Amino acid sequence: MTGPGIRLDAPAPGWAIDADVVVVGSGVAGLTAALRCAAAGHRTVVVTKARLDDGSTRWAQGGIAAALGEGDTPEQHLDDTLVAGAGLCDEKAVRTLVTEGPDAVRRLIATGARFDADEDGEEIALTREGGHHRRRIAHAGGDATGAEISRALVEAVRALGSGEREALSTEGGGDLRTIENALVLDLLTDAEGRTAGVTLHVMGEGQHDGVGAVHAPAVVLATGGMGQVFSATTNPSVSTGDGVALALRAGAEVSDLEFVQFHPTVLYLGPEAEGQQPLISEAVRGEGAHLVDGDGVRFMVGQHELAELAPRDIVAKGIMRRAQEQGTEHMYLDARHFGAEMWERRFPTILAACRSHGIDPVTEPIPVAPAAHYASGGVRTDLRGRTTVPGLYACGEVACTGVHGANRLASNSLLEGLVFAERIAADIGTRPLPRPGEPRLPDGPPMPLLAPEARFEIQHLMTAGVGVLRSAASMAESFKGLVRLASSASAESAGEDKAAEPGVEAWEATNLLLVARALAAGARAREETRGCHWREDHPERNDEVWRRHSVATFSAPHTVEFRATDSADFPATHPETEPNP
Repeated sequence: MTGPGIRLDAPAPGWAIDADVVVVGSGVAGLTAALRCAAAGHRTVVVTKARLDDGSTRWAQGGIAAALGEGDTPEQHLDDTLVAGAGLCDEKAVRTLVTEGPDAVRRLIATGARFDADEDGEEIALTREGGHHRRRIAHAGGDATGAEISRALVEAVRALGSGEREALSTEGGGDLRTIENALVLDLLTDAEGRTAGVTLHVMGEGQHDGVGAVHAPAVVLATGGMGQVFSATTNPSVSTGDGVALALRAGAEVSDLEFVQFHPTVLYLGPEAEGQQPLISEAVRGEGAHLVDGDGVRFMVGQHELAELAPRDIVAKGIMRRAQEQGTEHMYLDARHFGAEMWERRFPTILAACRSHGIDPVTEPIPVAPAAHYASGGVRTDLRGRTTVPGLYACGEVACTGVHGANRLASNSLLEGLVFAERIAADIGTRPLPRPGEPRLPDGPPMPLLAPEARFEIQHLMTAGVGVLRSAASMAESFKGLVRLASSASAESAGEDKAAEPGVEAWEATNLLLVARALAAGARAREETRGCHWREDHPERNDEVWRRHSVATFSAPHTVEFRATDSADFPATHPETEPNP
């Protein structure tokens, strides 16, 4: 049961179930893909790392962007997206997003999602966020859009499925089954290199326990982000880059990982704060909040025509520059003029989060600073969500479709997950699924595991050298530390020291190290400032040399191969057919 590639050090699967499609992840992308595949008659299994409703989607506050309002058009949405992407968006991918987006949102509403309505209660209430010239952000519960979308999709999945115990049975059951509390480990392939399923570890819940496998000819990665590679992030603790790491070990191409979006307005909790931090949604600025320094000066005015509503990379840089000038680590978001009624009606979640940390936005400005928020890069796909490994798909934050370029436009992420999940399901449904041969794990020695405590060292290295501010010197120091961690893991695996035992925390730390090395390789190579990649030693954008995409592959425990490719060579060319027209 072995084949080419690289795998984690893990026990052999002790159980297996069969399916047509396995979807890894339970956010908007994963659950949409699963529902559409099941509706098409495919036996579909959803594997999720926590509970079904614990995906990253539920943390999304602002909303979902689509040209739904009077006077707005997909062409205007496209223009705003291309500007935010700083020259690296794939226009065909963006056009796909903005033209298919409105109907995809309407289908989401038909699934059960309830968006806030205008004062008449007849139309969807639309707001504005950074980088948008129109009000086109649909929201729910004021500032709980992700939670509402997650609720609707989870209810639809549970209605279609048959409960956890039945769902995990290898006999009978419905078209859609779920495996919760399960960490995906590695891709299974057959002798021809086609996808044949995944291995996973179920963490003591449900009918199955321990390491097992789901055998399927189609695997959809929808694992979300990798924000936990940094010390401070808006991402939940489960966002450890598992999907990107799996894809790299399986031989898939990963693109543009250096473009990590740091959300400009995250609640500042002090210099020692680590882990998931409370997000202050862009929609707060969209409704008229002002960024000010300690003296109350609106420092974004004059830096961009949209001031506080400039694209996120510009606002984050503006905050960091002003903070450096004043010798502080944060700025302030002032929305006292909203008044208590508006705060309680429009932003109840944010109001509660601030007050829980001793800050009352009704009476005082909110201290804010940038924190890691969203990966604009990821597993490279074509316009049908297909990666460079046959049978392996990716959508949502784990994917790099070409939509976001060097910087994601606010609230395009939920829409991208929705649109490309539907496209993946359509692609799977257009032809008979191949029946792969015997599922095999990669042969050769497994990838050495890191001790769980290495997670914190990775986060500190990446934050210090490959965070918001980057330079050759800072990144060289961080990269040296990452290589040292990889070398020590190899030495321990070879018996020179005690090796880390296989387990969830060791697997997560090992995934984080692989993702961090790929990200740092791209950031070191890109000697320019573009989008959310900010080089202090190369402060200018260089279109002549760097209007190109970075592509990383992984070939051995110590080797992340890196190359650059022209923008015209995007999306990825699938090995079976030419890219979508």
